[in-house]
This record gives sequence, structure tokens and C-alpha cells, in this order.
Amino acid sequence: MGGSKPVNNVDLPNIIFVRWQSLVEPQVYNVRIDIPEWVREEMLAPRTEYCSVTKQVDTSYRKMIGIGLAPGGIAKAWVGGACLPFKEIGRFVGVVERKGPSQGQTEGRFYRAPSEAARAYIEQHGIPYDSW
Repeated sequence: MGGSKPVNNVDLPNIIFVRWQSLVEPQVYNVRIDIPEWVREEMLAPRTEYCSVTKQVDTSYRKMIGIGLAPGGIAKAWVGGACLPFKEIGRFVGVVERKGPSQGQTEGRFYRAPSEAARAYIEQHGIPYDSW
């Protein structure tokens, strides 16, 4: 399950906070991602490269930060652009959110349990906590 949450028209970030539910464990984590100065400089620097989307040489910026979330409270962040390759910012380890889902307002109920097929896969293969 994946998704995105665009955040537009904001200044360059110094810190990003993320809170998420890992449905396979189930557990709630939060993580602080400090954005180093090199990332901020990278986001301000125009880059001229061939763009496979437009099929021409374009000047663009690394104006996107992508965050991947994994079981065990692991988060990775990358900076990139539509026509520019992403560069890894870093790997971050979150902490368990003691309040649980919905800041404790749902009496510990999670979004949903994994499907039968997902549960069977997890039982057979386990959760690859150390793969990230």
C-alpha cells in the first residue's frame, strides 16, 4: 500500500516529521527527518539534463522529497525531480508512538488488518526488517 501527500508552495524544509501506521505489525511510529544543507542547496540549483518525459534537454530542479516507510519504524528520504534522478538523503529510525493510532482517540484500533493473502504471505516469508 502506498500513496503520496503533496505539500505545495512551502519554503525549503529544515525538518520533516512523519507519523505512520505499519499495518503488518501493527504499530504506530513517528520519525524526525533533518534535512541537511546540501539537500537545500541541491533543491535550489538548476540542472540541465535530457528528460525522458519531454524527450528534450530541459532545465529543472530537484524540488521533490520522497519518503519511504517500512516496518520496524524505518524511513528513507530522497530528493529529486520529475526529470532528475533521486539522491538518497538518508535512512532514519522512528520511535514507537505510545498513543497508538489516531493519537489514542480510536482506543487502539488500527486502520485495517492485512488481507488474508497478505497475512499468509507474512506468515510464510516474515517481515524483512533488516532489508532497509
